[in-house]
Amino acid sequence: MGIQMTGIDHSMAGIDIRTIFSFTKKNMAEAFERLKEISGIEGCVILSTCNRMELWLSTDDTFEGSIYEILCGLKGVAPDAYREYFTYREEWEAVHHLFRLAGGLESRILGEDQILTQVGDALSFAREHYAADHVLETLFRQAVTAAKKVKTGIVLSSSDQSVVHTAIETLKREGMEFAGKKCMVIGNGVMGKLAATQLRSQGADVTVTVRQYRSGVVEIPEHCQRIDYGKRMELFGSCDYVVSATVSPNYTLTREQVEQCISGPVTLIDLAVPRDIDTEVRNIPGVRLYDIDCFREEARSEEQKQAIRRAEECLQEQMEDFFSWYECVDVIPKIQKIKEKAATDLELRLTKKLRELPLQDTQREQLKKDIEAAAVRTVNKMLFGLRDGVSKNSFRECIEELERIYES
Repeated sequence: MGIQMTGIDHSMAGIDIRTIFSFTKKNMAEAFERLKEISGIEGCVILSTCNRMELWLSTDDTFEGSIYEILCGLKGVAPDAYREYFTYREEWEAVHHLFRLAGGLESRILGEDQILTQVGDALSFAREHYAADHVLETLFRQAVTAAKKVKTGIVLSSSDQSVVHTAIETLKREGMEFAGKKCMVIGNGVMGKLAATQLRSQGADVTVTVRQYRSGVVEIPEHCQRIDYGKRMELFGSCDYVVSATVSPNYTLTREQVEQCISGPVTLIDLAVPRDIDTEVRNIPGVRLYDIDCFREEARSEEQKQAIRRAEECLQEQMEDFFSWYECVDVIPKIQKIKEKAATDLELRLTKKLRELPLQDTQREQLKKDIEAAAVRTVNKMLFGLRDGVSKNSFRECIEELERIYES
């Protein structure tokens, strides 16, 4: 049994390379079905965001494949063409990475809030498609729990922790202003709503696009207007800023559309992966185009470095809890059988005594259940207390001996 992952992120590859390996929910569901057919794979989770894509596998001893080559097969690309952009991790190194990632320590923006939700959502989606086994389920769940403790107990950044905030601050340093400016946000997902809210807080006049078939039920940020997505180009010509943040596989703004509608200088901000905006628009006079890779956090302060160290200490405690469970995960089924047989053994030894008690049948049955539950709790306490007091090898030897006793 083993845990392994391979991934690509903003520190290793630009947006165009990351786009090749990004997954939509439909792609992800299809990938799960193919992964579950591969011998030796017990479970899988895919994390795909604007800044990274990671494939996680839980495997048994029969697995002999290459996780990176499997990923390339899912994407239909030649492995040798992109190997340099990927990182491979397994066991402790992989677990350590996931805990840091969920805690916001691996993000482009230190301590960003979105990644915690994204890690949890990745597990939920894998669970919905029966792809995550008990190892990845426990790993991702404990990573999220650990990250929440970091979020609530340690301040990693004194400012807003999002790429949208960083984008706005970057543009302001370049001399741009937002108060009183007309802005359109294409996309009403998590990133789109965040962008609209942040622009509105800067004093901008913000309009958010919504799909026509959803326009009656979708909520948009407070004090923002809405416009049907299909009419976005009617508004485009009057905008000072246009932000696009969708999960569409197609461009939301093409060069032809922009050329036909532009009426003055406009700044376009593409926060999507794959890209929402055709890069050819930057060749149009009056257009300034930024993508998500244009916005990076400035050098970390000494205060932030100290906060990172405290966060790592917090995460380390949670990782030790996970490995305490993981190192014995293969004997858990054996422990369960021992508990069941111990409870049955005790029940058989007490059967005659129970029959002699002056009890009604319902009372007698309830007493039997209570005795069985008490036996299970006692054995559970004994075995896991033993696990914490002896070496791993000694504990395994004890479990094997108890198995032999109850099988004899």
